[in-house]
Amino acid sequence: MLQINANKPHLWKSDIAASVDQFNQWFMRFAPEAFRSTRIETTEHVKAALIATGDLRNLDPGTLRATPSALPILRMCTAPPLAVDRLIGLASASKSLVGKMEEGKLPVRMTDQLLEENLGKVSTVLTKLLDGDLFPWLDAGLEPTAHERDRASTVVADRLCSAVANPIIRNAQEQRQLAVIGQWLDDRGYRKKSHPSGKKLTEMERGTYSFRMNLQVGQTLKVNMPIDVVIQPKHPRRDSLPILIEAKSAGDFTNTNKRRKEEAAKIHQLHAVYGKDVCYILFLCGYFGSDYLGYEAAEGIDWVWEHRIGDLSKLGL
Repeated sequence: MLQINANKPHLWKSDIAASVDQFNQWFMRFAPEAFRSTRIETTEHVKAALIATGDLRNLDPGTLRATPSALPILRMCTAPPLAVDRLIGLASASKSLVGKMEEGKLPVRMTDQLLEENLGKVSTVLTKLLDGDLFPWLDAGLEPTAHERDRASTVVADRLCSAVANPIIRNAQEQRQLAVIGQWLDDRGYRKKSHPSGKKLTEMERGTYSFRMNLQVGQTLKVNMPIDVVIQPKHPRRDSLPILIEAKSAGDFTNTNKRRKEEAAKIHQLHAVYGKDVCYILFLCGYFGSDYLGYEAAEGIDWVWEHRIGDLSKLGL
């Protein structure tokens, strides 16, 4: 199979530096806005949770049962804010219950009695640890003013967003990467078009591409593997399989080394179903060091750097 960058280690050092520079420039320009817009949306969710709990004065099992999705917000209303495991430990509450509430649901197999008991434990801990400085109306026994509620909601939203800052940035960067690939393909006459799930992958229409397509992998147990970009060249490959691209960005070298086995697992699953010649390419922007690149190259995985997106043409696109 044609190799693009995996077999050119003499270029890795300069490409790594260029990729890090590109990510940092994007981060300085756009990450604050991505974070800010998420904080605005989160602030509204916090206000809704405050109102649903009577501005935290009705923090009881009945309220938690009615609004389980409020738990992540309520954990950030304490002093100090509580991680999930810390809350479970302090309340001696069911781990599965708290886990489901973090997803906005209640467990379906838990008896009402056990549910009520666990919700009581959780609400007791939350009530004891509520941040009195942030919610001054609680000690005063008064209704909060609109200004007090707005200020408290903003602080709690900041706490929530800080806890999930990396996913917020990663999601914004992923959206941007897909837009860059889509624009590059559009400029070359490709069309974005969903591939019908009932048709074989080899029957994907020529000159089209799709985002976030699920491919079935697995021999005995079939599971869906999400692929960021699937492209059928205008002149299909000999095996008629489209090109599969995984968009990846990273803001530090540590996390990429932790996650490098994910792509290796994917390529092995793809080989088992679609054969050894399947074209699976990484689209990289950010902190991908020599250790990461060497590992992927050893697994037979190639990549295209976003700062040199023209290399996609070497795939026959």
